[in-house]
Amino acid sequence: MQTYLFTGAAGFIGSHTAYCFLKNSDCKIIILDNLCTGFLENIRFLQERFPNRIEFVQGNFGDSSCLETNFLKHKIDGIVHFAGSLIVSESVLNPLLYYWNNVANTLNLLEMAAKYKINRFLFSSTAAVYGQPNFSEPICEESQTLPINPYGESKLMVEKILRDFEVANPDFRSVILRYFNVAGALNEGGLGQRSKNATHLIKVACECACGKREKMGIFGEDYPTKDGTCIRDYIHIDDLAKAHFESLKIIQREKVSQTYNVGYGVGFSVKEVIACVKQVSGVDFKVEIQARRFGDPAMLVSDNAKILSHTEWKPRYNNLEWICKSAYEWEKKCSNQ
Repeated sequence: MQTYLFTGAAGFIGSHTAYCFLKNSDCKIIILDNLCTGFLENIRFLQERFPNRIEFVQGNFGDSSCLETNFLKHKIDGIVHFAGSLIVSESVLNPLLYYWNNVANTLNLLEMAAKYKINRFLFSSTAAVYGQPNFSEPICEESQTLPINPYGESKLMVEKILRDFEVANPDFRSVILRYFNVAGALNEGGLGQRSKNATHLIKVACECACGKREKMGIFGEDYPTKDGTCIRDYIHIDDLAKAHFESLKIIQREKVSQTYNVGYGVGFSVKEVIACVKQVSGVDFKVEIQARRFGDPAMLVSDNAKILSHTEWKPRYNNLEWICKSAYEWEKKCSNQ
């Protein structure tokens, strides 16, 4: 039985990915999370569904002593690294937090991985590494990386560290997954996007539809897009989780590091997404036009040809209405609890 360390997996993406791994393989997962933005409810759900295959450690991935204790206790076959800070607007206001948490702490994690000869590493990166691309065409993995905010810059720094680390350690292999916009909830039920201070568009819109917020804002309607609002590529959380699973299979089989865009290759504007949430919920909540936020590119849409051709990943939920509906149903369920 393979044993994996998942950092930050009490959160949205990590918990869904852990569920995918446990459902589709005979493995054990050690979840390391400080619960700063994660939730014990997600851990409990996984432990109930997969008894004796989930161990939770409350701690920080930048804590060498904590890592060493667990690396001595378990033979870890690979690391799936989700932990980090991830709000673009916050990174602009507090860049040192992002460089410290996302870069310095990851260096610590890699040092400990090297010490204990853990040579398989999946990294949760972001489309924000591309910055403000030429939005006339989808972005491929070879597109220029030029982040326009500290969040994207911190993720790109880690990507470069991983490549340099591989040169120094020929046995080390990694997969970098550049996420586009993730939303929705586990289709089998029980997991969704919990948040202590939501900033993601579909999550915020669903909170408005459920009456948790009085209104929401659109940050700028003067972008050079079809309706003046930013365009993004939205991917269902279940498909993103499966992309991690299939990517790990590739480096275990081929022993070659890879970088993959993970999206659907289709873009929707902010106004289109809000209209979709209103449609699936039947609630016409209040929306206000506000000033642009610094660090928001006009358009980010993936070219996902590489992951489609190179892995066995096959998206199953490529439908904005389904993504919004699953997110809304989850939000409504949480509101009624």
